[in-house]
Amino acid sequence: MSEAIYNRISMLRAERGISRRDLADALGVHYQTVGYLERGEYNPSLHLALRIARYFEVPVEVVFSTEPFPRIGSTERVVA
Repeated sequence: MSEAIYNRISMLRAERGISRRDLADALGVHYQTVGYLERGEYNPSLHLALRIARYFEVPVEVVFSTEPFPRIGSTERVVA
């Protein structure tokens, strides 16, 4: 049984106006792979996760988490 990996790929793509196909081309994967990742139907390899974070120029923790991300606009705060 595989543990869920949550991600913000869809949000990051939307913020930057990047299509699934453009992201897939940049990463060297099939565009359906991006869809599977966004829906949580596929967990990326560590190598792919790091490449995605590098593509968006953010730390990998900004893109992926083992815990669900708080909803945008929620009053929940992340305490470091």
